Amino acid sequence: MQRRFDPIYLDYNAGAPLRTDVREAMIEALEDPGNASSVHGHGRKARGRIEAAREKVARLCGAGSRAVTFVSGGTEANMTALSPVWQDKGAPVYLDKLFLSAVEHPSVATGGRFPVADRFVVPVDPDGRLRLAALEDAVKDANPGLISVMAANNETGVIQPLAEIGALAEKYGHFFHVDAVQAAGRMKIDMDAWKADAVSLSAHKFGGPQGTGAVVVRSSARVPSPLMVGGGQENWRRGGTENVAAITGFGVAAETALEELSQTRHLAEMRVRLETGLRSVCPATVIFGEAADRLENTSCFAVAGVPAETALISFDLDNVSLSSGSACSSGKVSVSHVLTAMGVEEDLARCALRISMGWNTSEAEIDRVLELWPRIVERLNPQARHRAA
Repeated sequence: MQRRFDPIYLDYNAGAPLRTDVREAMIEALEDPGNASSVHGHGRKARGRIEAAREKVARLCGAGSRAVTFVSGGTEANMTALSPVWQDKGAPVYLDKLFLSAVEHPSVATGGRFPVADRFVVPVDPDGRLRLAALEDAVKDANPGLISVMAANNETGVIQPLAEIGALAEKYGHFFHVDAVQAAGRMKIDMDAWKADAVSLSAHKFGGPQGTGAVVVRSSARVPSPLMVGGGQENWRRGGTENVAAITGFGVAAETALEELSQTRHLAEMRVRLETGLRSVCPATVIFGEAADRLENTSCFAVAGVPAETALISFDLDNVSLSSGSACSSGKVSVSHVLTAMGVEEDLARCALRISMGWNTSEAEIDRVLELWPRIVERLNPQARHRAA
């Protein structure tokens, strides 16, 4: 009789499973009525939940609680930060241009509220790191603008040189935003060291609920102009009734993620186990961004002649969920703009797969991937197993 395996989830960069303590806190919040803007007892209780969560999210970023504005997720957080108008000590500051890397998430790559003509894309090196010299050339003689760079890439896990970027922003008088959606809960968020004026977060990347995120600023005196206007919620920075239950869960997830930051060694060990196993199957396996600092939970790899789309289907038929290294649109795998920017040839980019682990990943799940992978390669491109690196 064929063995049956429990479903395996290895797509944490798309969204992590909801943590048990988060679910329990959210259910408790859902059972209480009350609008957080109401002054009666039920409203004050809802407000208390939000402010407790605000403290926890702030601690995740090493910030003060007044620095946190809750929004609907990472995309809204990025759209809020990518504004050509900021407030600095109560006075408006108009930013001329948006400087962003060639490997940004689409929510940043589309430019937010900056006109297309005011966006400048900075190239990256073959490992996906922003070219600092190219950034400096672009910003050194420019009027004050906004530099926006992700902390860690969602496809490859490559970590950007944020302190160096922040130093350039400060040296030449630019504002600096960091998309920390993939980084939060996986590496230390240090806004002071980065000299970042704002970071974006999304709760569901580290075990919180979908549909809530935050913009966190280094100084509450320097903030982007609101994207959502209306009532006075979130200190007038984001109109609309707060999602109390989701924000409560966000806070619990942030607190747990911060506690676990010092315990990520097992993820690094599993990544080594995975990548060593992949190369034992196919010595010619390419691991993208391998020479750069990467998130310990992420591996993006490819074997030439093993198409990602077909490999994903094969894994899915065996109850293993992972993803392509490229973005998926309408159910089809397209060529990754991240890998293209890194100079990867199209044929190889179409073979890229991403495994991203998290708080609930086990060694047995990695072993199951390594058990299935030789069969998939043998079926799709048997010559690949004998090709030298």
